[in-house]
Amino acid sequence: MTHAVKVHPLFSPWGRFGLYSFFIDAPEPAIVDTGIASSPAEGMAPGLEAIGRRIEDVRWILLTHGHIDHVGGAHALWELTGRRAQVVIHEADAPMLRSRRAHVKEYLVGRGRYLNDPEGEAKATAAGNAVISGEMEPSMLVKGGETISLGGDVTVSVHSIPGHTPGSVAYSIDGQRSVFVGDAVQVHGAANGFPGYMDPTAYRASLEYVRDELRPQYLYLGHPYRRADGTPYGVELDAAQSQEAVTQSLANEDRVTAAACGCLRAGLQETDSPYSPFARAAEELGYTGDPMLEPSPFFTSMHGYREHLDQNT
Repeated sequence: MTHAVKVHPLFSPWGRFGLYSFFIDAPEPAIVDTGIASSPAEGMAPGLEAIGRRIEDVRWILLTHGHIDHVGGAHALWELTGRRAQVVIHEADAPMLRSRRAHVKEYLVGRGRYLNDPEGEAKATAAGNAVISGEMEPSMLVKGGETISLGGDVTVSVHSIPGHTPGSVAYSIDGQRSVFVGDAVQVHGAANGFPGYMDPTAYRASLEYVRDELRPQYLYLGHPYRRADGTPYGVELDAAQSQEAVTQSLANEDRVTAAACGCLRAGLQETDSPYSPFARAAEELGYTGDPMLEPSPFFTSMHGYREHLDQNT
């Protein structure tokens, strides 16, 4: 590759969060992740116009995983491309693109079991209706190992990095080690101050894969994840910052594993604590964040340890 392919972050507002997508300025332009229903019109289109590009020219929509704030704008973006863009997602997370109800089911079987909110299902349903722009069938299902041509000599490799979700993937621009990982490198968490992952064993293995195999020269994160002192990284990390973020993610996963498994071995206890039945783990970790705030990463991860304890002992 003669010239490095330029990558531009595209910011979209959403409540207390900022959502990020990334534009790959290739002969067949791509956008990585799509925010929510309003993101293509409110964030992506003006962001692209500012750099002299047009949203209508996007030919690839590359989804790192199926969470609502990453796939919610996919249908709207696809429509803005004249339905010409190819939409790519891992087969394990494809149900989240096909069905709003899949997001509600994920809530009910995971964190919703602990949030003790009688309106939780209704709220999850309303959120899906409000911020998912449309249900759709992906153009391409991936498993990891595929290579996607973005025209000319620009190719992107697909890597399976499960843990945050079963179908989390990384996209790496070949020849320059620009790696897009979505939410697969959590460090110490984002706004809620806790790392969120559904399968801790897979999450750790994926972090090691990013560190040892992908070795990013540039790492693009789905959110401004935070260091131990609470200061956020940006969403565009250079090689040194990438290594630091992955190293901190692994170290923090060690801490959370020790606390979660200790809590589970001692036996879960229902109490008045907002962290119940994992209050012991929260206390050991010194976690004082609000576990009720969506996306509730504390309960997502604790449930992950509960489901995968055998692999962590």
